[in-house]
Amino acid sequence: MGERDEPEVIGRRVQRLRGQRGLTQRQLAEPTYTPAYISTLEAGRVRPSDAALRHIAERLGVAVEELATGRPARLVTDLRLRLTEAQRTLATGEAEHAREQYMALLAEADEHDLDEVRATALLGLGECALDTGELSDARRHFEDAEEILAGQPLPARVPALRGRAVSHYLAGELRYAVYLLESTLDDLNRGGLHDPDALLLLYASVIGPYMDMGAHARAAQAAEFALALAPSVGDPALVARMHRSVARTLLAEGRLTEADASLAKAAELYRQLQIRTELANCHWMRGYVYAQGGRLAEAERELREALTMLTAKRAGLYSSQVAVELADVLHRRGRSAEASALLHGVLGDLSSERGAVHAAAAHRLLGIIAEDARDTEAAEEHYVRALSLLERAGAAGDLADLCRLLGDLLRRTGRVEAALDAYRTGLGHRTAPGTTTLGPAPAQPPL
Repeated sequence: MGERDEPEVIGRRVQRLRGQRGLTQRQLAEPTYTPAYISTLEAGRVRPSDAALRHIAERLGVAVEELATGRPARLVTDLRLRLTEAQRTLATGEAEHAREQYMALLAEADEHDLDEVRATALLGLGECALDTGELSDARRHFEDAEEILAGQPLPARVPALRGRAVSHYLAGELRYAVYLLESTLDDLNRGGLHDPDALLLLYASVIGPYMDMGAHARAAQAAEFALALAPSVGDPALVARMHRSVARTLLAEGRLTEADASLAKAAELYRQLQIRTELANCHWMRGYVYAQGGRLAEAERELREALTMLTAKRAGLYSSQVAVELADVLHRRGRSAEASALLHGVLGDLSSERGAVHAAAAHRLLGIIAEDARDTEAAEEHYVRALSLLERAGAAGDLADLCRLLGDLLRRTGRVEAALDAYRTGLGHRTAPGTTTLGPAPAQPPL
């Protein structure tokens, strides 16, 4: 028999169960053991053998595991089934309900000292918090899971590390998110721990931060690795997430048809799996693809579908980000007042600590709308706020374009020196995208 409690704990448990059943020590002991042995066992002065535990468990009418560990029979199996149900609840977008399920599971795991269940419940709570935009809570849950899994091999710790990195990324801490993901990739590849699921999860997650930092070459390389790993991965949800991330790099390279095809694959997998929030994210991304291709009516339709799905599931942070994309499409369709109202409505949900890159995008677009209305003072104020958010986040990919907009505005209003400063700031970030803030690339997988 494997894990069991200390002798004194087992002894107290035997004594309690015997008393509940109205048995004497002699009745419990016979015919194999003596009353003296039961007395010594109940006092915690002897470690019972496997045979003794089986005899006593049979006489008491309980499972051997329950007698040895205090855990009801089939407890672990039942908890794993309930973990699956909580994962399904989260997949349908019911993050609040899933959180309640995970909290109940965590309490039971704590009560029975089940580390594996405890870690899985904490990972689930972290994903719930990411979904609802509670990034500090998400980070804390992932850190707690990481601490429990500290003695496990690195591939087993990857979901917790990835979750922590994503919480930093969504908070606008791009450099640190990339550092966490790259250092984990490096440890996996250099250590020969070529777990396809772990590697695919990391490569799919690092694409977004790379793109926002302007490190397009690294994003493209991560996408190539992810595509190469996909056939070795058995989890369809993981493959779908990969396709959604890879679409960003294809889009940046102008490969709109391929980006759309990747998103179609992802959406179909999410439909089959009934993963609502991720399916909404696919509509969001397809809307972005259509907007880049000038198909604005289709873009608006996809983005509105994403916004409806996310709002219904109370995914506050994600719905605010989709609203920024939708506002851009509305502005380009000549409905600037509607776009402006939408942007002002979501800015309260975004900040430098929560969705910084999208908050900057909202201010940038409000600046453009103000310029169109010849309100240069308001335009400058929005551009400066966006610049501050992007500099703090390290989003070099968007900084250069924003500095151009601000420089043009300053030049038109006669402030040539200030305009030159803005252009120089932008050029500094354009010089070598990604190389000014990133170290050497992580080791590559043996593909």
